[in-house]
This record gives sequence, C-alpha cells and structure tokens, in this order.
Amino acid sequence: MQTFKPNRRAVLAGAGASALTWRAGFAQSAAVVLTAQRANAQIAPEGYPQTEVWAYDGALPGPQLRVPQGARLRRRFVNKLDVASSIHWHGIRIDNAMDGVAGLTQDAVPPGNSFAYDFMLPDAGSYWYHAHTNSMEQVARGLSGALIVEEPEAPDVDRDEVLMLDDWLLDPETAQIDPDFSQPMTLSHGGRLGNLIGTNGRFNYALAVKRHERLRLRLINASNARIFVLRLVGLSGWQVALDGMPLPAPQPVAQEMVIAPAQRIDLIVDVTAEGAQSAIERLGNDDQWHTQVGFEIAGQASRARRDPPSALPPNPRMDLPDLAQARSLEMKIEGGAMGRMAMGQMRTLMQGGNFWTLAGQAGLGEAPFARLSRGEPVRLRLLNDTAFPHAMHLHGMHFREVLPQSKFGPMRDTILTMAGQSQEIAFIADTPGKWLLHCHMLAHAAAGMTAWIEVA
Repeated sequence: MQTFKPNRRAVLAGAGASALTWRAGFAQSAAVVLTAQRANAQIAPEGYPQTEVWAYDGALPGPQLRVPQGARLRRRFVNKLDVASSIHWHGIRIDNAMDGVAGLTQDAVPPGNSFAYDFMLPDAGSYWYHAHTNSMEQVARGLSGALIVEEPEAPDVDRDEVLMLDDWLLDPETAQIDPDFSQPMTLSHGGRLGNLIGTNGRFNYALAVKRHERLRLRLINASNARIFVLRLVGLSGWQVALDGMPLPAPQPVAQEMVIAPAQRIDLIVDVTAEGAQSAIERLGNDDQWHTQVGFEIAGQASRARRDPPSALPPNPRMDLPDLAQARSLEMKIEGGAMGRMAMGQMRTLMQGGNFWTLAGQAGLGEAPFARLSRGEPVRLRLLNDTAFPHAMHLHGMHFREVLPQSKFGPMRDTILTMAGQSQEIAFIADTPGKWLLHCHMLAHAAAGMTAWIEVA
C-alpha cells in the first residue's frame, strides 16, 4: 500500500494544534458522561476527506482528563457504537472491578448501554485510557485519550503539554481506516502499522514556543504496534518519569529515546534552538529523521536558561521488592512468523485463530498463569522466543526490571522485550484481583498473547 506524501503547502496549511483535542476539567462529585461514538476527523492532510473514527465524546484523541492525585474519578461510560466496548485505565493501580477488561473484570458494555467507572487515583503521573474490548480494532479506530493525575505541587515549568503519538492505516485514496483487522500477516508479524504517523490526531502537529521556555512534555505511545525512536532537536531536557512513575532524579536526554506501544515518557525540556524551529524527531524505516512534533519559536521567555529541574515527588508504594523472598516464575513467549515453534504446534494454533502463546497458552484460559498472595514479592522471567519485539503490559501493578548484580530499573507498567532475548521483572503483588498480562502490540494480544494472574 502506498504511503501518504503530504506536499509542502498541505503541511504549512495544517500546522498548529488540533482543534479536535480538548481538556476536561477536574473530576466532579457526580459522574460525568464519557461517550463512545462515531465521528469524523481530519487526520490526513488538507485535500483528503475526513476520516470516520470511533472516538470518546467525538474527539480524537479523547477528552484529556486532568485529576488531582488522591481524588476520585467518576465517569459514566455510554456506548453509542453498534458494537460492545469497555474502558481500561492504563497504568492506574485501580480497584479490579474498574479495570475495564471485558471477559475478565467486567462484561463488555452492549450498544446503547452504560457502565459507571468510579475509582481513586493514588499515583500522580501520565496515564491513558482506551478501549479494552476487541482492542486491536477499537483503539486503531480512535478510542483512546490521556489521563493526567497532577501532583499537589506542580514542577516549575511554563507549560504542560500532552503528546499522544499514533499512526493510522488509511486507504490512500479515501483516507478511511483500513477495515481489515484479520490479515494473517498483521497478526503473525509485527502488528498493525499505519501508513500515516502523527501526534494528537494530526499528522503535522506543532506548538508555538518561546526561546528558553521550559515545557513539561508528556509523551504517550497510543499506537497499535509502532515503536517510536525519538530525539530532541533544538531542545535540551531531562526524563523525569516513565510510565507515570517519577525517577529518583532527572536524567538528561543525551541520546535517542525508545518508547514502545503503551509506554509513557515525561520530559522537562528547555527551548534552546537559535533559529526559528525545534522539534521532536522520529527515526523512520528509511533510516532518516522526520519531524514528529514541531516547535515554532517566536519571541523569548527569558535571557538565559534556568537551573536543572528537581525530581518529581515519589508516588506511594514504590518500595523495592525483596528478591531473596520473591517467588520465581517464568513465562515463555512463543509463536508468530519465523519463530521456532514446531510446525505441527503452529498449525494447531492457527486452526484456533491464534498465532502466539504465553507460557504455552493461547488466550485467556480458565486458570490464571499464577495465583499470588497479596503482598508477595515476585520475580518473573520473560523469555521472548520469537522473531519480533513485544511490549508486555501488566495491569494493576507496576514492576521493575531486574538488572545485573540484582539492581533494579525504574518502575514501569510496560516493558519492551526484544526478539530472542529474556528479561526479568520484579514486583510486589499488592493489588488484589484478576489482572491481565499481555502484549500491547494489540494484534499480538488479539492472536493469543494474553494471560492473567490472580492476587488474593
């Protein structure tokens, strides 16, 4: 399929913030309605038709929800689509009944019906919400939005901007979303990759800034399968949080950043370019750098840069797991094209409509992958015995990668496992319930890469 090649006139005409992105205010005492519905959005360049999408409240991405840490979020989800749906609140350590996983924590909400989501927000940080019924299709059609939980005292920045990175697989003639979500190539290879890439619902998203302005940038990878490799141009900054969880100290951005599907990176950046433009650039398949987000510089915020930022305040329950007391588990990831699964086993798997397994199981089984006691430390080795990377996401809890000499990486809820490699994660099973563990390359999850654990 050919790709879009916007001309210079279309790019200049479409520069600026998306009019379809808006912010919801703080959570109120009564439940606010959040509606899944059909809508139209100008995703493609000017001159192409609008694209029909499925969107929350008709916005692409969905309404930006900003709520103070420790508050309660209440949303009555109303489904005006002609298919069932549900909402997962990604990264939130949440009451299990509110996790939104159809078939595990709740029934999918039928067309014309509603469901009341009501939960506390214990952790500050950058999170997001998205459909969790037939996620591969529903997220690809637009059902996602940002959920920002704000610290009691905001860091010293001039502006706070959310950047939802995404791609869309569109018909290059009609600009409509490709409706075929069952292609074996997509399911068995790297997942559904779009031919148009953008930010906040636009292919040419840009922000007006001033020199020496300090920005907090919340990067969210909302794509189905694309791994973004990013770099800063004309911006100098620090990583301050990953997957919502604050780092112990700001880490200078000295090289490229990798953000897998569902992961988040919080940056604090200073606009340092001497010219009229700066950017966040992405590495393309052509090994060339392309603008992901443009920053158009006009004016000056101050004469000089500020001192480096302070660390964000830690969230609760960020204690290190006790590896000496931890239960050891192992999950082998198998299947897919060009993998090492036996041909007969692969054929049997495909007859059931699947291409992938976790610990030998395709899809949610009757029994959990593991039953854990509340408060139990766990170390889980993920063995990627496939030819593709996988973004493994654990619901309900954050974990840390176990590094050499039993050191720990930062807290995350999604980890990128590379082909043919193994990684070990550790966490404290401190949130009771039935929790999904799956690949966030959503085509992989749809084709078997889902499991669950139970904490009681």
